[in-house]
Amino acid sequence: MDRAPDGVDPNVPNVARMYDYYLDGKDNFAADREAAERILKLFPNTKTSAAVNRGFLRRAVRLVTENGVDQIVDLGAGLPTQGNTHEIAVGSRVVYVDNDPVVCTHGRALLARGDNVDFLQGDARKPDELLEQLKPLIDFDRPVAFMMLTILHFLSDEEAFGLIARLREVCVPGSHLVISHAIDDNTDLTPQALEVYKQSTAALNLRTHEEILRFFEGYELLEPGLVDPKDWRPDDELAASGRRSPGYAGVGRKA
Repeated sequence: MDRAPDGVDPNVPNVARMYDYYLDGKDNFAADREAAERILKLFPNTKTSAAVNRGFLRRAVRLVTENGVDQIVDLGAGLPTQGNTHEIAVGSRVVYVDNDPVVCTHGRALLARGDNVDFLQGDARKPDELLEQLKPLIDFDRPVAFMMLTILHFLSDEEAFGLIARLREVCVPGSHLVISHAIDDNTDLTPQALEVYKQSTAALNLRTHEEILRFFEGYELLEPGLVDPKDWRPDDELAASGRRSPGYAGVGRKA
């Protein structure tokens, strides 16, 4: 990417564009690439972990649709890449949400030809405003799946648990919650990684397995539970991935 849209500072690393870089995307600026490379020097397996997380997304979306849910909201969707939610949930109503204008611009351009798909610029830290934006697009009298992959660890405890509680409140039985979340792997390098993200558009808030489990209160946590993303109902796609991912993933269903 050569030129930043109006209102976007290309000199401040952006977490969505850094993630795009991990996935070998092209929609990032020099500051994003420099920050991402600092993370890669600390944690060389970050690119592999990003790919594993995308694999979890694909499998989770397939499960959600197999369970009869045809409305999906992908929060913190990030920059469009191969294997997007709407490409897996064919025929479903899919709404992508991100608070970054670059992400939204690219997302809308990509999805301009798609039916039953929208891209909103919204803020997960303001759930009431977000729900107002979603009301014209999502029927909350029917089950809906909320995808939150690698977003909650960019929110404070108050923001993250407040968001989950509000969504749980408005969702009817049969709705699904899909989460992947980074954890502190207890290495001496973690403080350095946290410092990199503090200088970006969003700081990291790493949580323990027990703390991440709290997000699923009020939901039935589906098998195999809250596990390494590569171990969540694996298929041949990830069979060769033996390394431990720096996070957990799970899917819950509201009873």
